[in-house]
Amino acid sequence: MTKENLMREAIRLASENVANGGGPFGAVIADKEGNIVATGVNRVTDSNDPTAHAEVSAIRAATAKLKTFNLQGYSIYSSCEPCPMCLGAIYWARLDKLYYGNSKADAKRIGFDDSFIYEEIQLDPTKRKLPSEILLDKEAIQSFKDWENKTDRIDY
Repeated sequence: MTKENLMREAIRLASENVANGGGPFGAVIADKEGNIVATGVNRVTDSNDPTAHAEVSAIRAATAKLKTFNLQGYSIYSSCEPCPMCLGAIYWARLDKLYYGNSKADAKRIGFDDSFIYEEIQLDPTKRKLPSEILLDKEAIQSFKDWENKTDRIDY
């Protein structure tokens, strides 16, 4: 499939998901030859899972199918510019390229406004709206030391 056809599939999934009661977001993960490996749609409300965004769902499906956490060699096609969580997941999955249809400004116009998260990320943690504090850091550091010393770890 061409990249345009792969994007059309992501858009089709988004429209179909709206018709089925879900959010207006769809995603497709494809290999370099244009073969679809996995798809995802926004299932936040029906699954009661705030992380069930289309891109995250597609990544979960692809990694399960391919039995790897590393999606180098694959691209993602999203019906909309990813939110901060999904963008982070795309980077962590090491996808080669992101294509998207609607922009975050388009999403904001219909009530999906993630701009506050982008703004919050840039703030010092003590100035964020979500109260947070460091707790038991001297105990928590042990697991990091254990990781550093682990000789058979799988880096990711």
